Amino acid sequence: MAAVEEVDVVVVGMGPGGEEVAGRLAEAGLAVVGIDQRLVGGECPYYGCVPSKMMIRAANALGEGRRIPGLAGQAQVTPDWSPVAARIRSDATDNWDDKVAVDRFEGKGGRFVRGHGKLTGPDTVAVDGNEFRARRGIVLNIGTEPAVPPIDGLADTPLWTNREAIATTRVPSSLLVLGGGAIGVELAQVFSRFGARVTVVEATSHLLPPEEPESGALLAEVFGREGIDVRVDVKVVGVSHDSTGFTLRLEGGESLNAEQLLVAAGRRLQLADAGLDVIGVDVTARAVPVDGRMRVASGVWAVGDMTGKGAFTHVSMYQAEIVVAEILGTPGVPAADYRALPRVTFTDPEIASVGMTQAQARDAGIDILIGKAEVAATSRGWIHGPGNDGFIRLIADAGRRILVGATVIGPCGGEVMSSLALAIHAEVPIDRMLHMMYAYPTFHRGILDALRDLRQTN
Repeated sequence: MAAVEEVDVVVVGMGPGGEEVAGRLAEAGLAVVGIDQRLVGGECPYYGCVPSKMMIRAANALGEGRRIPGLAGQAQVTPDWSPVAARIRSDATDNWDDKVAVDRFEGKGGRFVRGHGKLTGPDTVAVDGNEFRARRGIVLNIGTEPAVPPIDGLADTPLWTNREAIATTRVPSSLLVLGGGAIGVELAQVFSRFGARVTVVEATSHLLPPEEPESGALLAEVFGREGIDVRVDVKVVGVSHDSTGFTLRLEGGESLNAEQLLVAAGRRLQLADAGLDVIGVDVTARAVPVDGRMRVASGVWAVGDMTGKGAFTHVSMYQAEIVVAEILGTPGVPAADYRALPRVTFTDPEIASVGMTQAQARDAGIDILIGKAEVAATSRGWIHGPGNDGFIRLIADAGRRILVGATVIGPCGGEVMSSLALAIHAEVPIDRMLHMMYAYPTFHRGILDALRDLRQTN
């Protein structure tokens, strides 16, 4: 190993949060080394948020066209996938090019090293024969990989993860989706609208397991109308593949067949590969324990998926802001607060939520009020017509008279949810929310209807 080189900060993992930390600290004049063996920018710009939303945008345009008299017949014709694939390659891949990202970071004064970074001590990181000692700190942003569950025969098949699904240049005639979480349901609807016969298989009792059961039930109803077969509360016991495609064997003896299989069964974190045991971290844990300042140990911080606070780009970027303030000594940046953590699944309808679910609030011992408004019953929902499935559901602390959770399902659900996230984060009193103006006719005006409906539940 070469002699140890001293720098100010070493960032291991240049996903969204790591890239943000490294770039900001380099701009501030610190000597920063960023390390990553994969793509700079992480999963989001290449295989996640950005290209998937391009696919969803195209699929939603088809879905909306099929609801409009006069266009429905034309929209039913199997559409051409090639323009979508071309846009992903040109707009997503080219605009988020790894070399461009590296050049951008180094243009800010940072230094990028391609390779696998591993802690060798509380202030040192080794990467491909080089070793760096960090004078001011080490920041970990070790990303996750698509998980492949240990189902008999599965690992030996040419399965898709989200990465292969994003990169495909053709739509399969039929698709099995193993996993009914956000990634699974988003891609299921996309491929269905582009002509694939799709079946979603979920082991728990409803789609979108982290969300309210009512959310998953509504999405399953919408999927059923669109011709997507939804199987919940089922266990896959075996997978095989031959020249005709894939076969999933279910517990009980039933089999499901399709040309292609998409595995969307969560993500996996490999802590052992990063050498975190040298700072006392249990490398078999599901996440790295961090305090409110994102500190793992003295001089070591972590951001992103590895902290277990939510596998979202916005969580990683939020945490990055705290770490930058810590290292630079910037005052006024509060400790991490996840009470108003927002989540959006970009299906049609969009499913957005923030804060606690009803079950979580009750488990926390909160005396709750529930308020609900059906989107179709609001003025904008009625105007919108077909495609207005959804509801706004509020969860309030009856004693404190503030919101602690909310779900918004419907057109623009993620945008409507933003004001509720602010209300939960700022602990805006319900009475103040009841006496503000909500623009007419908007989807967010339904919040007022849901507030007026708040009542005690058992």
